[in-house]
Amino acid sequence: MSETVMLEIRHYSKSYGGGKKAADDVSLTVMGGDIYGFIGHNGAGKSTTIRAVVGVLDFTEGDIFIDGHSVKTEPMACKRVTAYIPDNPDLYENLTGIQYLNFIADVFGIGAAERETSIRQYADQFEITADLGGLIGAYSHGMKQKLAIISALIHHPRLLVLDEPFVGLDPKASFTLKEIMHELCRQGTAVFFSTHVLDVAEKLCNKVAIIKHGKIIASGAMEELTAGHSLEETFLEADGDET
Repeated sequence: MSETVMLEIRHYSKSYGGGKKAADDVSLTVMGGDIYGFIGHNGAGKSTTIRAVVGVLDFTEGDIFIDGHSVKTEPMACKRVTAYIPDNPDLYENLTGIQYLNFIADVFGIGAAERETSIRQYADQFEITADLGGLIGAYSHGMKQKLAIISALIHHPRLLVLDEPFVGLDPKASFTLKEIMHELCRQGTAVFFSTHVLDVAEKLCNKVAIIKHGKIIASGAMEELTAGHSLEETFLEADGDET
């Protein structure tokens, strides 16, 4: 486990119309090497928080730091070390898969040899090498998800942020992604991802936070938080206590 704080959310809040808070004083810390699960019902505030972390959603209350840099004041420094995989990837559908991956590699300044090695490695793992010459617009949702994952991995991020990453993936691709997440964490990368699939979170994560109505209602190391119970039991108990 790395001693580097890769993601720190400090008292982040976000309100939409009518003054309702989608995120309410959210604070948590993700260290290098963590696989940190962010769980809650649909509409609990997971995506709102994640979109602020990756710089997609502006905010005024609180602050978010990635590798010591503020998302507000140093967005480019944050983006250089972060990769984001949304729950519904919005890709350039008039490009081929390989054109899109090369575009992302260009954005991050990845050299020809390094990008070729990375693209081949991940495309083979996700079994879409033969499809990279086709237009993204003709891809299935699962193929688009795989392409988005590969594009996120090829610049070797230090923080990988995923929003419901297993939705739309077939079982083999889900297994592959989990193995890659473990390998990245062994190398010191931090993984922060949302899910409402508690079995996945329990098996994959070493830390977890439960969010409800925009508030963190429980967080910590998986073993300490569950204390001999399943994550589902822990979640339902915390959820009931806050009702």
